[in-house]
Amino acid sequence: MMKVMGAVRERGGSRGVRGGPLRDLTDPATYRAAAYVLLTLPVGLVVAALLTVVIAGGLLTLPLLIGAPALLGALWLVAALGDVQRAVAGVLGVRFTRPPPPAHAGVLAWLGAQLSSPVTYRTLLFHVVQLPLGLLCWLVLAALLGLALLGLAAPGWALGSAVPVMWNEWTVQPGPVAVAGLMLVGLGLLIVAGGVLNLMGRLWTRLASALLTLDAGDEAARREVVALRRAAGRVALGDDLNATLADLTTQACAASTAAQVTLHAPDGTLRASSVSDPWEGATEPPSSTPDAALPQPGEANVLPLPDGGLLAVLPVSLPASAGTLEGGTLRARYRPGVRPGEDELAFLLSIADHAGTALHAAQLIERAGARAGEQERARLARELHDSVAQALYGITLGAKTARATLERDPARTLQSLDYTIRLAEGGVSEMKALLFSLRPDALEEGGLTAALTQHAHALEARHGLRVHAELRREPDLAPDVQAAAYRVAQEALHNVVKHARAAQVWVSLAQDGPLVTLTVRDDGRGFDPQAQGRGTLGQRSMRERAAGAGGTLTVQSEPGEGTTVTLTLPAAPPAPPLPTPGAEGA
Repeated sequence: MMKVMGAVRERGGSRGVRGGPLRDLTDPATYRAAAYVLLTLPVGLVVAALLTVVIAGGLLTLPLLIGAPALLGALWLVAALGDVQRAVAGVLGVRFTRPPPPAHAGVLAWLGAQLSSPVTYRTLLFHVVQLPLGLLCWLVLAALLGLALLGLAAPGWALGSAVPVMWNEWTVQPGPVAVAGLMLVGLGLLIVAGGVLNLMGRLWTRLASALLTLDAGDEAARREVVALRRAAGRVALGDDLNATLADLTTQACAASTAAQVTLHAPDGTLRASSVSDPWEGATEPPSSTPDAALPQPGEANVLPLPDGGLLAVLPVSLPASAGTLEGGTLRARYRPGVRPGEDELAFLLSIADHAGTALHAAQLIERAGARAGEQERARLARELHDSVAQALYGITLGAKTARATLERDPARTLQSLDYTIRLAEGGVSEMKALLFSLRPDALEEGGLTAALTQHAHALEARHGLRVHAELRREPDLAPDVQAAAYRVAQEALHNVVKHARAAQVWVSLAQDGPLVTLTVRDDGRGFDPQAQGRGTLGQRSMRERAAGAGGTLTVQSEPGEGTTVTLTLPAAPPAPPLPTPGAEGA
């Protein structure tokens, strides 16, 4: 639904105040309108004469078989003269978007296209109304300018005239005061003529825009569909909100007749623009849009601008789950003489909806990041409390016991010191394991073998498990595959601690040609894999990580026989050997 609002309010007062009474006389648009009005009558006469002669000649000679080609020529002449009218309308600053010419297979196809096109009948209507409307404009302007010049020339014909003016029985001899009054009246009529000319310019601009606009047809629909498809893909895959919004404005401008498209926050702040210098050359910035012009959801307001152009304001709405429905506005500025249609406004509303979706997605990502940060901090707090804090507390107790028994029971002192040292080593291992889990680049620096070693030491110190680590040389794994292997090992060892009630754990890592095998085996109570179906959440997470890294995961277990988790991953291809110095010149 398109709503056309009234005049745009300007800063500093109403439109008629700024510029004073001589505004129309100093406005370049007034003189462009005057030039166009001067051209309307001769152009209208030529167009009317040509069409009358050709159409009348075709109708009169139709029985002679030469009338049909004449009527076809008249149909072609309507379109050709329409191009002339569009060129003349350029005097007013009106520009028309010309779609690519369609290809017609023969005269009959061209005739059918011309007769079925609404552009033909609108152009013919403009040809018909141009001459009488142009003549009316000439008569009005001639009367106003004649009276204005008569008043301004009063000193020449009134004071210099030796013949008095006779009115019934009165004899009037104009004096200086009367002459001054006549000059003021002439000046007022001149100002009125300027305003009338400006009004005529707007009238002809609206008329030319309405009747001479060329339909883009299927090409415009194709551009809009392509733009919407790209916008949907950008919103779905774009991770940079500013780049996504900028691309949306660029797509909207390219697929529409708008000169500039911008996105604004609810407070009017510019978010994105289709050009590097938004609103360049505009006489009215978008921030001065009145509050009454702000559109309702699903509607578009089209506002006139002082330079003769139009400003389409469309709402950017967010879903109800976003907490607010106000996402700002999308604003499209049109050059003078260009008016958006209902279909184009619907397309721009779709772009505005895509912008709202992008803003909502950015909000969700921000909330998810904040939530993930809170969960990670809570997990770290639990880990520190259950491991490092307990180890430090045990170290404190061991040190106090050693100090209390140092002189009277040296053997017990040695036991307390050994206990304290083991706790300290376990705390260090646990802390290193936490650092490995917190730093994404820790695996790249220390490698998978070092990470699993640290994790094994932490398990021994923290849970009293006996861990047998068979970790050979560092396998050849890509960084993302290496991270997946470490996370699977973490989850498997966590399941051992939480569910298996095991006393010993065997962790092995080996590479055999193109395959790398990671095995975690325990002597715990085991379980029945068939009874659990696809497994617990931890098992599903391990399988998804393995599949994402291009590997496979198998879980073997029986009640009372322990559990074996085997992860098989593809090794990274060997790097090509570096050329030896001097090899190229050999």
